[in-house]
Amino acid sequence: MKDFNFYLDSLGEIGFVEELMHSLIYASGLPRVHPGELVLFESGDLGQVFSLTPEKVEVLLLTTGSIKVGSKLVRTGTRMQIHVGNGLLGRLIDPLGNPLDGAKLTDTEDVRTVDIAPPKIVERVEVQKPLVTGVTLVDLVVPLGKGQRELVIGDRKTGKTDFLLQSLVTQAKLGSICIYAQIGQNQFDIKKMSEYFTEAGIKKNTVLIASSSSDPAGVVFQTPYTAMTIAEYFRDKGLDVLLILDDMTTHARNYREISLLAKRVPGRASYPGDVFYVHARLIERAGNFKKGSITVLPVAESILGDLSGYIQTNLMAMTDGHIFFDIEIYNQGKRPSVNPFLSVTRVGHQTQTDLQRDLSRELSSFLVTYEKMKQFLHFGAEVGETAKKILELGNKVDSFFNQSP
Repeated sequence: MKDFNFYLDSLGEIGFVEELMHSLIYASGLPRVHPGELVLFESGDLGQVFSLTPEKVEVLLLTTGSIKVGSKLVRTGTRMQIHVGNGLLGRLIDPLGNPLDGAKLTDTEDVRTVDIAPPKIVERVEVQKPLVTGVTLVDLVVPLGKGQRELVIGDRKTGKTDFLLQSLVTQAKLGSICIYAQIGQNQFDIKKMSEYFTEAGIKKNTVLIASSSSDPAGVVFQTPYTAMTIAEYFRDKGLDVLLILDDMTTHARNYREISLLAKRVPGRASYPGDVFYVHARLIERAGNFKKGSITVLPVAESILGDLSGYIQTNLMAMTDGHIFFDIEIYNQGKRPSVNPFLSVTRVGHQTQTDLQRDLSRELSSFLVTYEKMKQFLHFGAEVGETAKKILELGNKVDSFFNQSP
């Protein structure tokens, strides 16, 4: 960014802060400003135009500065952009593209706008290549393909992160570019994740984008969009990218806070009416393209195994299936605690070979029979020879799928 006086001289428009409300600022002036444009305050703080009213400009703060009523601000004439390039590999950055690991960013040869329209259908191709996660149960029963958008859903502490990290390490070692977005998490978890990448020896193929819960609301909101923009840069170089968004329920809550502060009309569960659009315009940017692919795994948190929450069902509607981590299966001691009956993959099976597809069908069919047999035993029914064989084989299948991190 250039300085305040440069933008004032070149664009000739000035605004004044009229009202402050946490991360939102209402200003007068700036007659030709447009939504999404960046504005610069005289203190050097940065904001993004959230919406416009006939009298005022609503600005979402992207920095934590000391702005007072009466402070001056100017238009910049640009939308939010970040520097991208191979220099991002192995780095920890914030959603504004600033390094968080102490060293300076180098080798960033391109500048990209963060919020763009999703690519058209003519630029997309069918999902054809399998995406190996390294988690046997998922790879055999709920397979994924490169370019698939698969929701990872489950209660807290049911092993979702272990599954995501296993997938990320497997893909990084196979040569894919892996991008992990931590949305509004605590500083300790961000530091731990960065150390994990170093220990696993996959830093040269990974990018970590993180915003902490203490960051301004605008920065937390921007996190998944920045991650997707970086993924698009590597996709355009003809590479396969795995993008993990952890997690989208925190992102939705953050957007709800911003909207309620802005006095938007609350809808279901107090979420704003456009929360579906906010997520859909992001998720739709992933897919399998003529140049490369972006496989996205958005994460959603359920409460007491409830899959029918508002944000959860919204995300299901815009993805190609979901992997459900069941708290009951977790409490039984099975790892990973994936529920194969409630998990769905809409395009994963088409990437399998005929043998894998037959094996997957056979396993799914057997697991249903095994589950029915276990429920039948709850009634104290006597076990026949056939039932005994099914239960013995079922125990073997369970121990085969049991996989620690």
